[in-house]
Amino acid sequence: MEDVLRPVIVFGGALVLAYVLAWGVDQLLSRIDARHPETPMWGLLRRGRTPLQAVLFVALVRGFFGTTHLAKGRPETVEAVQLWLMLIMIAASAWLVVRVVAAIAETGASRYAGVAQDPARARRVRTQLTLIQRLVTAVVTVVAIAAMLLQFDAMKTFGTSMLASAGVLGIVAGIAAQSTLGNLFAGLSIAFGDMVRIGDTVVVDGEWGTVDEITVSYLVVLTWDERRITMPVSYFTSKPFENWSRGGPQMTGTVFLHLDHTTPIAELRAKTEEVVRASDAWDGRNWSLVVTDTTPSTIEVRAAMTARTADDIWTLRCEVREALITWLREKHPYALPRVRTTREPELPPAEPKAF
Repeated sequence: MEDVLRPVIVFGGALVLAYVLAWGVDQLLSRIDARHPETPMWGLLRRGRTPLQAVLFVALVRGFFGTTHLAKGRPETVEAVQLWLMLIMIAASAWLVVRVVAAIAETGASRYAGVAQDPARARRVRTQLTLIQRLVTAVVTVVAIAAMLLQFDAMKTFGTSMLASAGVLGIVAGIAAQSTLGNLFAGLSIAFGDMVRIGDTVVVDGEWGTVDEITVSYLVVLTWDERRITMPVSYFTSKPFENWSRGGPQMTGTVFLHLDHTTPIAELRAKTEEVVRASDAWDGRNWSLVVTDTTPSTIEVRAAMTARTADDIWTLRCEVREALITWLREKHPYALPRVRTTREPELPPAEPKAF
């Protein structure tokens, strides 16, 4: 009877004690979070309660496993239990580390965003912390899986034999993973080179959109029509692209009109000023209207205006284009381009030929 009660008491007691300790840590973090609302880290650390319970449970069981008397005459049972406890300990520890790193990264990004005067710098820090978090998560996951595999004797023997050819395997793996490693270093270059950040407005391959997500291997662009374009991060380090948010969100937009030579430019310029000043999207910095080109049949008129963001400049361009076309159609329809046709001159009657 004692051989049955001892394991039950040890495992049950470890489970209860782990739950109580984790609950106590959770309550402590909750109180600290209530006293320090300026930082979300303490509340985010509460997400690690479950992996903390698993780590405490395994640690307690491993510490008191000798008192269960399961080791008497059963070495294979002891080895199996110890193996599974070690596997659970490694997995739970990796899970806990990932949760702690995520809490630190989110806290750093949110606190910097709250004090930064420049939204672009806040997006830069957020991009860097996100990439660092995902890189650390990947490294911790790989190390945890490798540590778990090395707990098996067969994997230890396999690993020892593989060390002899590590140089050749490293070269082969480097060649095979050239694209993956290139994307990895490109992601780090993007994070710390400040080429593109989460929230930036970009134009890639003729597609206009906002950077929605950046990982160590790919980047997601959310287009204006809510499509998501996934691209390798190496694209942004090897090919040119437009970043409308770099150097400040303000932009200058243009509207081109092809009109007739008889267009009243002075009145059109006054109408452009009226439309631009009446728009909420205009930032009040600058506007202009000039004739930029001429052809035998039309003239090219360019209206330029400024706005605070890329979204505002798009809205302002559409408003100006629509307002000017409507005004010309109603007030000066002759100014719109048209095709002129003329009647062929009549030829004089042919004189009769003399025979």
